[in-house]
Amino acid sequence: MPKKNKSSKKRPFPRRFLLSVGHVFNSVWQKLKNKFNETKERYDDGSIGTKWSHVIMGAGNLHHRQIAKGLIFLLLEIGFLAVMILSPEINDTPIGGKAIVNFITLGTDEGSITTPTDNSMLMLLFGVLTFGMIVGFYFAYRANLRSAYKADLDERKGRGATSFKEDIQSLMDERFHIALLTPALIGIITFTLLPTIFMILIAFTNYDSAHPAGQVLFDWVGLRNFAKIFQGTGEISVRFFPVLGWTMLWAVLATGTCYVGGIMLGLLINKKQIKPKKLWRTIFILTIALPQFITLLAMRNLLSEYGPINDFMVNIGLLEEPIAFLAQAKNPWTARLTIIVINIWIGVPYTMLMTSGILMNVPHELYEAAEIDGATKRQALIHITLPYIVFVTTPYLITSFIGNITNFNVIYLLTGGAPTVSGYKAGSTDLLITWLYKLTIDESEYNIGSVIGIMTFIITASITLLTYRHSKAYKEEDAFQ
Repeated sequence: MPKKNKSSKKRPFPRRFLLSVGHVFNSVWQKLKNKFNETKERYDDGSIGTKWSHVIMGAGNLHHRQIAKGLIFLLLEIGFLAVMILSPEINDTPIGGKAIVNFITLGTDEGSITTPTDNSMLMLLFGVLTFGMIVGFYFAYRANLRSAYKADLDERKGRGATSFKEDIQSLMDERFHIALLTPALIGIITFTLLPTIFMILIAFTNYDSAHPAGQVLFDWVGLRNFAKIFQGTGEISVRFFPVLGWTMLWAVLATGTCYVGGIMLGLLINKKQIKPKKLWRTIFILTIALPQFITLLAMRNLLSEYGPINDFMVNIGLLEEPIAFLAQAKNPWTARLTIIVINIWIGVPYTMLMTSGILMNVPHELYEAAEIDGATKRQALIHITLPYIVFVTTPYLITSFIGNITNFNVIYLLTGGAPTVSGYKAGSTDLLITWLYKLTIDESEYNIGSVIGIMTFIITASITLLTYRHSKAYKEEDAFQ
């Protein structure tokens, strides 16, 4: 019997964790060291213009008579320094150098009869914007150095520095991807990344209904809001884990029922004996032809305590008195099961359409090989069709699961989170996302809402990464090619 290789034994978790952390720090250090060496070599090897570009942006381009490009870099530096030094005010709140100080303090003037209170929310927002400007200026500064050094190299090769017109032509040709992606990247940073950072930072403050922006100062509180989850008192502590539990159960049931139901419906419609297939597909597509919110509101009215469905069942003798299926239900599980059934009606057609498309593209060679080997139709279904469908739809399954964790429309439009739980804002059918909406929009508890938003992101991101990394669609990408 061969001896076990000691080096192949799995290291204990603490040691593996420390080694991973050490590897990350070493990797970061090496990158910083390489960047420093690269900058030093470029400075030593560059022309006088490139050397001055380390202090005055655009100097290298102006040195090589690239006037337009040099002036753009120079104006960027002047504008950045002007904002940082002069700190212009917007709504009596500075942006720039003073905004960094205000970001740390979140305001010091509590106001009086004659002077307004410092707006802590704007100070936090402008602080985030200022740091964003600093990061943007850093990349512009790096681009200035690279442009100056490239002009040096072009001169040495005898080609001459490129003109502004040639740079524009290059952006429209071989570097068109840069011209196309840069505006999108700026938009993502401005309208997605910076607001997200702002939202995350609110979780570390006491910005709530007792500290309205512009009227009362709020301050940094560290991890206190996160600690409230485990303290056993208060809205977030008592209701977080019940709401989280129902959110995860809802995501599993809503995703699983629609996924399995859609595959079964797709397989049924695509059977050779079923005709006409186009008619059946059209009938089921009609359920998603209307906007979702109209379907949900219609179902809410149909299933209301005094709606037509209750009225019909009472008239034919199935019920002695109307039943509240949704928000007014006496048992929360009645509302929960009703929501899941309605979601099946809405969600199954999507999976059915996807399954139909996949079935049309299953390689016929697989079925021919199975038939030659003597496999029955049932065996071909179990060992070829279903694995192929699951393989192709794994990314869709994961995104559907994540989408159901944050499925605001279905819950809010059908029940609004009700049936209510006495003394708390989070009802029996509330998901984390609908509870967050209530806390922020209705109760102005922005810090707690931010905590819930962060926890929701951590959960969804972790599930997405773990499930996809361990799926066959990721590990065996070429399995069906």
